[in-house]
Amino acid sequence: MNGGYFIDGVAYMDCKITGEPVKNVSTKATSVIGSRAFMARMDKMFPVETKPQRVRTGRPSGWHFMNEFVDKDGTVYHKGKEMPELKGTRPITVIKPKKKTKRRTQEQILLDRQKEKKAALRKEFKKQKDFLNHKLGE
Repeated sequence: MNGGYFIDGVAYMDCKITGEPVKNVSTKATSVIGSRAFMARMDKMFPVETKPQRVRTGRPSGWHFMNEFVDKDGTVYHKGKEMPELKGTRPITVIKPKKKTKRRTQEQILLDRQKEKKAALRKEFKKQKDFLNHKLGE
């Protein structure tokens, strides 16, 4: 083993690129490449292809499913198919944005649960009080 060493009976050798120790190498090995150096080499040889980013058209989602959609420039679409002979003849389609529901915090959820329990206790207490005062279903 050229340039190798043993720690607790396990053969180690330093990576020839980064110098990091590599564990469990063969005693016949002359040099080794660590996993980090190997992956860096692979990235250079086979670059990761990124997906092309989605280009936004400015139209609302689902516009191509509408019976009729008129774009900002006046282009008319019937179920996603452009109708050039109708361009500029129809009013522009106005899409109302959906109302976003406000999400409650964990603290607000706990406070609401406490209020509900308190109201249930009051109701139960009133029932018992009415029972003791002989007010049944009045």
